[in-house]
Amino acid sequence: MSQSIIELKGVNIYQSETLILSDVNISVDKGEFVYLVGKTGTGKSSLLKTLYGDLELKEGQGWVVGHNLKELNWKTIPFLRRNLGVVFQDFQLLTDRNVNENLKFVLRATGWKDEKLMDDKVSDVLEKVNLKTKGFKMPFELSGGEQQRIDVARALLNSPKLILADEPTGNLDPETSDEIMQLLFHICRDFGTTIVMATHDYVVINKFPARTIKTEEGKVWDNATVSYH
Repeated sequence: MSQSIIELKGVNIYQSETLILSDVNISVDKGEFVYLVGKTGTGKSSLLKTLYGDLELKEGQGWVVGHNLKELNWKTIPFLRRNLGVVFQDFQLLTDRNVNENLKFVLRATGWKDEKLMDDKVSDVLEKVNLKTKGFKMPFELSGGEQQRIDVARALLNSPKLILADEPTGNLDPETSDEIMQLLFHICRDFGTTIVMATHDYVVINKFPARTIKTEEGKVWDNATVSYH
C-alpha cells in the first residue's frame, strides 16, 4: 500500500493577506519524484514554503511527513524539518568553515550532540554524493557542481523522508546539471526518498521525465502537460 508523504486538501495559500494559490489538492507518495513547474510569480516558492512550515497554512488541510501543517508552531516546526531536507539554488553554504563543519553545524542545530556520531553521519552523506574526500575543503575551493552536491548532502543529514529542491540546477551548466539530476534520481530510487523539485528547466524535465505539477493562474494542476519550447 502506498504511503502518503504530502497530502493537501482544499488548501488556500497566502503571502500576508494576498491569496496566491486556491483550492490546492495534491497527494505525493513515498518514493515519488515530482516536478513543480510554473512561471516566476505563479506560487511555486509559496507552495514549497508551506510544505516546510515557512508559510502558515490558514485554510484547508495539509500533512507533510505525518505532521499536520495546521498545528505547526515554533515548538513543532523543528520536528517537521528533521523529517525533510531542502536543497537551494544558491547552495547557502557557510563561507567561514569547511564542508565538514558546514554539515556539523546543521546536525547541532537539529539536536545532535555526540561528536563521533556526527563525524560518522557527515562521512556517510559525503559518500552518498561522491565527495568523501572533500570534507576539509572550504566552499570557495569547490566547483558549482560540488557545492550543489554538498547542498544535497546537507539535505540528507537527518535521513529525511522528503527532499524539497528549489531550482537545484538553476545555476549549473548542462553537464553538471545532468550529474545533479542523476544524483537526485538515485537518492529517490535507492533510498526511497520522496523528492519534489521546483524548476524552470524544461530540458531537464524532458531528459529525466517524471510526474509534473504546475502552478498557473492561482491554481495547481496535477500531471500537467508541459511544453518544452
